[in-house]
Amino acid sequence: MKKAPITDSFGYAFAGLFATIKSERNMKIHCFMAVCVAIAGVIFKIQPYEWLTCITLFGLVMGLETVNTAIEAVVDLVTEERKPLAKKAKDAAAGAVLIAAIMAAGAGLFIFVPKLVDLLI
Repeated sequence: MKKAPITDSFGYAFAGLFATIKSERNMKIHCFMAVCVAIAGVIFKIQPYEWLTCITLFGLVMGLETVNTAIEAVVDLVTEERKPLAKKAKDAAAGAVLIAAIMAAGAGLFIFVPKLVDLLI
């Protein structure tokens, strides 16, 4: 069986990403926060290693949000009933996003609070 061109794979991936952004409130929040952090990074002239940290965490949080969306969709596809394992899968996926978002916020505070303090002093 011949595989589809790699461009098709990228097309499917982008379609999934854009569908997630369009349909998921939390993904919209993550995107908004990424833009805000990027603007703050430009304003405060953050160092390359700080940019690398921010970009890595953007990818981690948004990637996990996309996986969370996929897990929720599969669980909803498999059952409409309330089942303990379905709840566990959905809650665990959401928890993974929450952990990453908390760590990203912590890193953001670590990067930007000293810069704000320097600006105010």
